[in-house]
Amino acid sequence: MLYLWDLTRNGWANDFYAAAVQAGTKSWKAFFFGSFDSSNFITVDKTPASLWVMELSGRIFGFSRWSMLAPQALEGVASVALLYAAVKRWFGPQAGLIAGLVLALTPVAALMFRYNNPDALLVLLMTAAAYALVRALEQGRTRWLVACGVLLGFAFLAKMLQAFLVLPGLALAYLWAGPPRLGRRVWQTAVMGAGVIAGAGWWVLPAQLTPAADRPYFGGSTNNNILQLAIGYNGLGRLDGNETGSIGFGGGRGGGGGGFGGASGLLRLFGSEFGGQISWLLPAALITLIAMLWWSRRAARTDKTRAAALLWGGWVLVTGLVFSYMAGIIHPYYMVALAPGIAALIGIGAIAAWRNRLGPRTLIARVVAAAAVVITAVWSYVLLDRTPGWLPWLRWVVLVAGVAGGVAVLASPWLAGRARAGGWRRGRLALALVPVGLALVAGLAGPAAYALDTINSAHTGAIPSAGPQEDAFGGPGGFAGRPGGFAGRGFADGSFPGGGFPGGRFPGGFPAGGFPGGQGGQAGQSGAPGGTTGQTGNAGFPGRAGGFGGRPTGGFGGAGRRGGPGGGPGGGFGGGLGGGTQVSSALVKLLEQDASSYTWVAATEGSTAAAPIELATGDAVMAIGGFNGTDPWPTLAVFEKLVAEHKVHYYVGQGGESFGGGNGSSAIASWVAAHFTSQTVGGQTVYNLTKPKS
Repeated sequence: MLYLWDLTRNGWANDFYAAAVQAGTKSWKAFFFGSFDSSNFITVDKTPASLWVMELSGRIFGFSRWSMLAPQALEGVASVALLYAAVKRWFGPQAGLIAGLVLALTPVAALMFRYNNPDALLVLLMTAAAYALVRALEQGRTRWLVACGVLLGFAFLAKMLQAFLVLPGLALAYLWAGPPRLGRRVWQTAVMGAGVIAGAGWWVLPAQLTPAADRPYFGGSTNNNILQLAIGYNGLGRLDGNETGSIGFGGGRGGGGGGFGGASGLLRLFGSEFGGQISWLLPAALITLIAMLWWSRRAARTDKTRAAALLWGGWVLVTGLVFSYMAGIIHPYYMVALAPGIAALIGIGAIAAWRNRLGPRTLIARVVAAAAVVITAVWSYVLLDRTPGWLPWLRWVVLVAGVAGGVAVLASPWLAGRARAGGWRRGRLALALVPVGLALVAGLAGPAAYALDTINSAHTGAIPSAGPQEDAFGGPGGFAGRPGGFAGRGFADGSFPGGGFPGGRFPGGFPAGGFPGGQGGQAGQSGAPGGTTGQTGNAGFPGRAGGFGGRPTGGFGGAGRRGGPGGGPGGGFGGGLGGGTQVSSALVKLLEQDASSYTWVAATEGSTAAAPIELATGDAVMAIGGFNGTDPWPTLAVFEKLVAEHKVHYYVGQGGESFGGGNGSSAIASWVAAHFTSQTVGGQTVYNLTKPKS
């Protein structure tokens, strides 16, 4: 109910993926390859598994916002159920319920299980793989390890190498705690690796071996190679920042941080960009992990507590450290991949501490539990204090409940003794559960409030963010396309307001000559209120007319969450970057004329500009240069040939709106402008490619 409630308020969510889903409901070839358009010109910049689920729903129920997003919500429900089942098997239903509850109320989970990015299926498949490993650890059966590997391989088809961040923890857990002898455990783990290859390879191999002329170009790659995309832009490039053709600040130009992710480092997940998404219970999870390893230090090799610590702790540590130190593009919603591991550790640790509070480990169990409750409450207070105008009373409730809960946990033997000595019947259970109630408020009130705020708010665009507005980058409004532009305000002197970056500049500065493939920014137009203003000179963000964010549809901010100041209709950074940009009815009417006679009703620079047109018309639109216009496809020669063959009807100019803008797309735009007459339709420049200049 939480995830399905008023689901369509998010509209098409990320236009980029919505357009691809629409294409897959019209063409089985587009379905298989993950094409952005039904005429199979170029794919999205991910492997297509997440699209398949939404496309099958669209084919069954008809393509709509609901049929697209409902499967994502159900994937969230299934993730919670599988996590409950995995934790329950060893630690009982109470631990499973706590783990499931924590996962369900994690703010970034409430966001992504109602969104059409690939992360919902990724989390479901990783959680299913963990469940399979739990079964393998119980029985030592090879078939469960094969299932674990196949599920992780299929998760690769959802979001490539990110799926493998949980693999070290899963493999280590079985190698250490699996029932068979060491030699057999090593052999079985190798078989699990073969399952990974099979789970991904059944699609990768035929996709890669299909001749380029018979399939779409692999979007996001530089050489039309799916493995190069997986290992480069969507793989190692995310770690070292060398993301050729990406929208990020590759080559380390981000000043030691990932593109759009702030400075890298051990505390990155606790910062303003990611803290409210995932870190509410992260300190408690780490405390629990240490306690589980300590309690099981003298246990048998196959001890379930240690095995769980290796499995779920390995999940959290490896994923968390990679997210903390990766130098490439990283966005707040990536944090959902941490949620199942954190939730499992909290569920297991809470029940372990509760069961041991009166036993032989009473003191250490009570101290660990009390410390976790108090630290969680203090950290929740800090997170809630980042939005002081939003539910200002809540942070005090959480803090008081946490301190009181910590005291109650330490005093639990005394409370239990009072209950027994007094012979209370009705009050005994209530008195014993006082620490539990206070701990629940301290641990879950903050993330639950964030999750409910997320459910009750519209989110669109490629970079959504959960919860109320935070002081991201030194000012309210923040980066993720929220009201108020880039940092809540425009630039007054070329610096970020509020001291968001050292020296008042974007880390490393903006490279001269614009971003890769760009030209020096020309005098830009002002964004709508709150947006950034284009500058004159060599710092143009797309390197095209408009300067830094001086786009006709508004500033750098926009409709990543709650469209508002800073963008045009749903525009700005969130809207222009896959977030519900409106297409004029006049343009739609023009493009639909004689649409069946053309392979593509229009071409335009970048998928983010093509997606809203494709969704509005229902017809294939050629996205020149892929997601952000920087892919080397098509070449000018190829585009000229397609135009000569009358396969493309119109070219829709963006006037600098493309977020990237590569050399190839710029050459095509120049060629079109030189050879065809323009007209203005619905505020956009349109060229009829069947009518060249005389």
